Amino acid sequence: MIDTIYVESEIAGHPRSREIRARFGRADWIEIERYGEIFNRRNQDFRLQKRNPALILARKHGRRVLPAPDGYGIGGEHNFYFSHMLNCLYDCRYCFLQGMFQSANYLLFVNYEDFEAELRETAARTPGESVHFFSGYDCDSLALESVTGFAEAFIPLIESIPNAWLELRTKSLNTRALEDREPMPRCVVAFSMTPEPISLALEHGVPPLERRIEAAARLQHQGWPVGLRFDPLVYTPDFKKQYRGLFDQVFAQLDPSTIHSVSYGPFRLPREMFKTMTRLYPEERLFAGPLHERDAMISYQAELEEMMIDFCGEALASRVPALALFPCRF
Repeated sequence: MIDTIYVESEIAGHPRSREIRARFGRADWIEIERYGEIFNRRNQDFRLQKRNPALILARKHGRRVLPAPDGYGIGGEHNFYFSHMLNCLYDCRYCFLQGMFQSANYLLFVNYEDFEAELRETAARTPGESVHFFSGYDCDSLALESVTGFAEAFIPLIESIPNAWLELRTKSLNTRALEDREPMPRCVVAFSMTPEPISLALEHGVPPLERRIEAAARLQHQGWPVGLRFDPLVYTPDFKKQYRGLFDQVFAQLDPSTIHSVSYGPFRLPREMFKTMTRLYPEERLFAGPLHERDAMISYQAELEEMMIDFCGEALASRVPALALFPCRF
């Protein structure tokens, strides 16, 4: 899967770097001074790299835990995100990561200990008040778990911080690290779902919808808090039929009464990011859809967007408790 590994010289001897090198013994190991030499280099072919990404191991400097964007959350007052990794195993054409970075290579920050210290410091600022940390903002939280050991490292950390919550957002079936341990009640495993025809068209490399639902059901049955993320909502002429079918399929296997949270929101991207993505994939039908620019964002026209949100909100409200529903409009 990975045949080239770049590593910053200063962390080449880090225990996590050594473990990864041992796991990929046949991969080319290339030391560099700073990850930007590879990751931020101009005129890279993102589409070509996406076929066979390299892995870059680096140290994350500066702030590691950042305030979440307005409207991003599941009801908590204190919301933060952190990114142990940049870029994703999957190739979802609507994803902002397609237009965010010069490179499609995987960038893994191995200095988990520094993230852990900052997470503790952030939670300690508001003792007695819940603090939510979101990990799947710039990558899939679980897709490369066998390489990163992320969940294995961070779930026990969050468990040790009484007021901390962690969201693992994923489309992956790579849930063994969770299934092999006792559930942690303050760790929400949030599965992203789209109707199967839309998934097949836009979510390249993603596991089949049915298997994602089965993975979510297994974890729910085991006792893990499971969240559902219908985000982004993607318009099709038969939108209502597609999403009604998706909700029926999901809740045929998941117990709606114990779902931790359900969020939903329409497709939207910053204008410049959208331009980058359309240059990468000029043939992509998604980008030729009924889109409209509003406040430097590309999204569906306001009336269409409201229809989508209202329909899904009403359909979901008939299935899950109102307190578990979170429309995302940011």
